[in-house]
Amino acid sequence: MHDQHAILDWRDGQTPVSTRFDDPYFSLENGLDEARHVFLQGNGLPARARPGFHIAELGFGTGLNLLVTHGALREQRGPVRYTSFEAFPMARDDVARALRAFPSLDATPMLDMWGAGRFALGPLQVEIIQGDARETLPKWPGRADAWYLDGFAPAKNPELWTDALMAEVARHTAPGGSFATYTAAGHVRRALARAGFEVMRAPGFGRKRHMSLGSLG
Repeated sequence: MHDQHAILDWRDGQTPVSTRFDDPYFSLENGLDEARHVFLQGNGLPARARPGFHIAELGFGTGLNLLVTHGALREQRGPVRYTSFEAFPMARDDVARALRAFPSLDATPMLDMWGAGRFALGPLQVEIIQGDARETLPKWPGRADAWYLDGFAPAKNPELWTDALMAEVARHTAPGGSFATYTAAGHVRRALARAGFEVMRAPGFGRKRHMSLGSLG
């Protein structure tokens, strides 16, 4: 039977690396600051947040982006939806071990709900959709105001960056909605542009020279 859970190696004893994709789950420099730079700033958050705002994510991983978003929106009045698509969920103990790298984050409320498909985290109404996004996203009825495109690197995990899947991202984006991603790979930017996004290259985090962001035209 195919193992649908994340299989990990640990770099320096604390950074989880997917053995399936040979790629770390977060920046080896400072994953917390990278998440803020790429996904919050890249999507104009928290300034754009409002009751009913909907964030969607490809690649839930350790839940780091969720925790960073919760920290930025904890004073938000009214619910914000957060939907994440994850093919290979990590075990709770592995998540707890990984997040010890960020002692400023209180991961306990999320860890207490680990494995639940739906739960609340402050103002965030969270839904985790397990399975291959190529199958689950086309069936999803929602539309996001902001996308976090956070799959493993395109060279390691090309199936999460195809033209077809980027077209589905656009189809499930509200008018004027945005995306942000750490990658500036040309074929990813072209796929997003073909899907209807106005794509821009922006300064990346740390040693990464560029990232990509944009909005649905």
